Amino acid sequence: MIAHSIDAAALSPQFNLPKVDQLKPNLHSRLLGQERTLDAFNLLAKACGQHMYLADQSGIDRLALISALVDYQGHRATHYLNRLAPDASLAWQTEAGDECLCSASKPYRYLSGAIRRRDLIGHLDAHNPNVYHPGAMADCDYLFICAESLWKREALWELVMEAAHLGEYQLHSGWPAIPLHSKIILVGSSTLYSVSYLEERNFPAAFSLLGELVDEIDLNEFSELDYGNYLVELAEANQLTLEQSALAPLFNYSSRLAEHQRHLSLETLGISQLMVQAALYGKSKQLNGENIAIALARHKTRHNASQSLSAQSFDDNFINLPTQGAMIGQINGLTVLDAAEYTYGEPARITAAVHYGDGEVADIERKSELGGNIHAKGLMILTSCLYRIFGKDAPLHLNANIVFEQSYQEIDGDSASLAEYCALMSAIAEQPIEQGIAATGAIDQFGQVQAIGGVNEKIEGFFDLCQRRGLTGTQGVIIPASNVQQLNLAPAVIAAVKAKEFHLYQVEHTDQAVAILMNKPAGSRDDNGQFPEESLYGMVQARLEGLAGYPDEERSFFANLLHKLKLSS
Repeated sequence: MIAHSIDAAALSPQFNLPKVDQLKPNLHSRLLGQERTLDAFNLLAKACGQHMYLADQSGIDRLALISALVDYQGHRATHYLNRLAPDASLAWQTEAGDECLCSASKPYRYLSGAIRRRDLIGHLDAHNPNVYHPGAMADCDYLFICAESLWKREALWELVMEAAHLGEYQLHSGWPAIPLHSKIILVGSSTLYSVSYLEERNFPAAFSLLGELVDEIDLNEFSELDYGNYLVELAEANQLTLEQSALAPLFNYSSRLAEHQRHLSLETLGISQLMVQAALYGKSKQLNGENIAIALARHKTRHNASQSLSAQSFDDNFINLPTQGAMIGQINGLTVLDAAEYTYGEPARITAAVHYGDGEVADIERKSELGGNIHAKGLMILTSCLYRIFGKDAPLHLNANIVFEQSYQEIDGDSASLAEYCALMSAIAEQPIEQGIAATGAIDQFGQVQAIGGVNEKIEGFFDLCQRRGLTGTQGVIIPASNVQQLNLAPAVIAAVKAKEFHLYQVEHTDQAVAILMNKPAGSRDDNGQFPEESLYGMVQARLEGLAGYPDEERSFFANLLHKLKLSS
């Protein structure tokens, strides 16, 4: 099983960029990729007694998207609330009657924040109780309400639920019920939708339509031209224009947000803010690639204070983490640190020590209550993988301790399990690991290497450390092969890989990783269940048999001869 180096061409996304003069701003471009929401909204416009929940994300420009939805559907004709004779009941009609109380002529309204009862249902005139001042439930076609704002006001939540369920609401005890004219759309998180659906009796019946927004598109379904129109619409909304050179960094930035080479982000606010900042740095309403590169660099500088302090600790050797030479039972793993607004990668030294025992692989992070549940699960899977290879027929007579050195905060996730496995193999076989090569990846019980998160930040974090110390040409990072499609690395990393000063390897199995790190093949089991003596697993097997107290007896000359001729039993 051979590991493959990753070619420089695969380290960043490749786009077929449109010409900027082909792109046209259009409000409907904000609906890119939102087919399921458009379908729900189309049903909302046609169905009677059905209302909608719009599940969005924090990065979506809610007001602009609402405006695009309504504009796409088109404006309904004005309706009038008439008092009917002889029973004085109220009804919405297409023409004003003799006793017309109000009209619904606004396409939509959006309510959020400190919503009041009168904002929803209106109120009677203080001087003439027969005059109705309509609220949002009566004067517009589509009423969008911030679900979180409404949820905080229990009485108003109940009012909306009842009005949506019954199709009417009560303004005053002396008035007949007013038919609900507006189509109600609650806008909030998917979590609040789930809670409401399960706990609110009338919610599933009244809000039967769900429109869940997507926050990225797949370029296998949409084109770069479609996304280019989306970008120029965002620029137009901020009174900006894009030059041709601005498209490449904007597409790259969007792909990085989506964490996939063939996906592009629809996080409207982040992209719009970047455009505005780039215009301010460039002192021009015309955005070019240089302005955007400056804005991205300045954004990083404003937010990377914690990363800079961490780098200083490595540079001053307060944190011991070698990036050259070889050591037994020690490997450089990779972690990701998440702040509220910034994410960066940081290497971590992982060590393993083994001794005679009853087969326990101890997680010191877990025992010290610094390891989370997912990390503990990853180490249990590692143990299972070890037993699958070496403990099928007999118990293992070793104990092992694995630890993240100089770690003083909680560690969670299973992305270090590949590195931990390699460190354990090194400790048992007493074979040194190249310290200039870091590893990240999760493993399953069969040794398959699985995808992890934050792959770009992890690679860049280790590269930055190696670059500050001086690249040797032998340093690099091992990542899961399934993460290659997510690569979108900084230009400095790509340049170093092209110059063969830094290397990236993709692996699908633990056997490939140990071969890279210890410059020795893992080995394959023969018909007798034995690994070749010179292979890494052969050395591990010999050490385990030694700990168990039954090392192989030395063969005689004739036994060795027969073995070589494959005549021995």
